[in-house]
Amino acid sequence: MEKAFVSWSGGKETSLACYQAMQDKSLKVKYLLNMVSEDGKRSRSHGVSSALLRAQSDAMGIPISQRKTTWGSYEKVFKKAVSGFKKEGIKIGIFGDIDLQEHRDWVERVCREIGIKPLLPLWKEDREELLKKFIRVGFKAIVVATKADLLGKEWLGRKIDEELIKDLKKVNGVDLCGEKGEYHTFVYDGPIFKRPVKFTTGKKAFRNKRWFLKIIPEGGTK
Repeated sequence: MEKAFVSWSGGKETSLACYQAMQDKSLKVKYLLNMVSEDGKRSRSHGVSSALLRAQSDAMGIPISQRKTTWGSYEKVFKKAVSGFKKEGIKIGIFGDIDLQEHRDWVERVCREIGIKPLLPLWKEDREELLKKFIRVGFKAIVVATKADLLGKEWLGRKIDEELIKDLKKVNGVDLCGEKGEYHTFVYDGPIFKRPVKFTTGKKAFRNKRWFLKIIPEGGTK
């Protein structure tokens, strides 16, 4: 059985990519790799709290490795983390990219340089079909961040469902999957989870031209 890690953000694409990769029974996901801010409080990509991502890991039963980094040191820290995985026999990296070529180019170059095979299960899939598949297989998620010039704070907290797909299709300039950062999600249940992540929602905050929804894991602090 081949061992793999998932480049983990806590959102819908990384979750669906993980799920689709796990359909290959000859592959075993051993770790989630999550890059976090320098202070360790938030995910570097989506701004989700580190504690919440650890709660996901606990609910999935898959260990998470969280590495502090700046954008400038991201690649160096990523390579060091994956090199550590290799020592445990991990040979595959799973990524949730859909079609941003510069992202794929980076993934393939970095993986090649450290001797890891990249796997991109969602690559070139139809956006609407990906969202519908996400819903159909039983994932549950909410919107936790938006680009303020495209999607207002009223989108925060909305569930990923058929109604959301219909509403997103009415908004000009928004990719259905938010591939260019139009919105980010937090997945709290689904087929890769052993149990749901329990959480409460807090205040909505505006920073760096984005809206963010505060989410507190059960037993966490505001």
